[in-house]
Amino acid sequence: MELVIKNCKLVDEIGEYNIKVENGKICDISKNPIEGDETIDINHNYIMPGFIDPHIHFRDPGMTQKEDFKTGSMAAANGGFTTVIDMPNTMPKTNTYEALEEKIKIAQEKSVINFELQAGHNSLEEMERMVTLNPISFKVFMDLESDESLEEIFHNLGKLKQTTDYNGLVAVHCEKKSIVEEETNKLKEKEENEPIDYSYARPARSEDESVKQAIELAGKNNLRLHICHLSSSKSLSLAKDASKTQAVSWEFTPHHLLLDNSAYNTYGTFVKTNPPLREKNDSVRITDLDETSIIGTDHAPHTLEDKTKGVWKSSPGIPNLETVVPLLLTEVNKGNIDLKIIPKILSENAAKVYGLENKGEIGIGKDADFTVIDLKREGKFNIDEFKTKAEYSPFDGWNYIGMPVMTIVNGKVVMNKI
Repeated sequence: MELVIKNCKLVDEIGEYNIKVENGKICDISKNPIEGDETIDINHNYIMPGFIDPHIHFRDPGMTQKEDFKTGSMAAANGGFTTVIDMPNTMPKTNTYEALEEKIKIAQEKSVINFELQAGHNSLEEMERMVTLNPISFKVFMDLESDESLEEIFHNLGKLKQTTDYNGLVAVHCEKKSIVEEETNKLKEKEENEPIDYSYARPARSEDESVKQAIELAGKNNLRLHICHLSSSKSLSLAKDASKTQAVSWEFTPHHLLLDNSAYNTYGTFVKTNPPLREKNDSVRITDLDETSIIGTDHAPHTLEDKTKGVWKSSPGIPNLETVVPLLLTEVNKGNIDLKIIPKILSENAAKVYGLENKGEIGIGKDADFTVIDLKREGKFNIDEFKTKAEYSPFDGWNYIGMPVMTIVNGKVVMNKI
């Protein structure tokens, strides 16, 4: 089946193009008319390489009341994403060969888009077994580990790189366990806690110390480091400096870029997340985005019951797959960021870091994954229209200008709002 997508605008290109797809691959790009078995007219909208979210939590298996691979992947498609990378903190954890094999089967059966899986760390022997299933990277939640444990984990990952086909990429959640425990215990001594206290219980200092430690451990063990949901301006400086001499990358979430910890006073525990929203002076912001940046939504859905159990017991996490693209396009329309960085921060850069060689750009021979953008589509977020199981979002009711209107995965339309 040959598919032709016509009347396409490409970022940074003059005029309009037609794109031909055959067997899930791009086979022709031309300003001249192209013939095919089927034609889709995208009405002079922008077409971009399919968006990639390198950080999602689909809760499958074990917590499917919050999300599963079917609803999560539908939410991703609805938000303009063609590929997602799922995290290993499901039930059971994806840190054994059997658990990873089972999750691959679940995702293959349920997902409507492309997916990759991260593996959790374990003994060297178990990780050697997992490597044979090709996890895209290993994930380390540094906030759950002691310094001694982290030394061993990174050492084993370094050995794993030497003895197997492991690509040497480690993704890290950077918060220092000892600092979080100390500050949390102090705050719990207060007579009454407010939601904003959560941001002080896990201060920017805990992230900064953890990022510094992760950079040192990755360098010592010859690993590539990817820092998840970077939220502190000092941590950003540390990462940028380190990237001059070693392989260090990082991602930003929409909530850390667009909200600060004053949002706890408006949204309460609905915006509880790890790492927490930062004080304005410590936070990353939308102006920190440039053509080298990566967006990872950290889509982390919960039930309403889980989100309303008070400051300490409410589950941390915000669902973002269906809001992030319109939020960023709104910033484009406001003049805060340039349209030309959108395909880079939402596709190209993540594809490079995670080794997705056939994705991240529109070119002959590349996978036919596309996200079509209507830059002028206006609306207001309505949580009732989302595909995710999550029934909350701090962005519910926000106005936006710019919307993904079609998602094409391997040459097949999986979302169409044109």
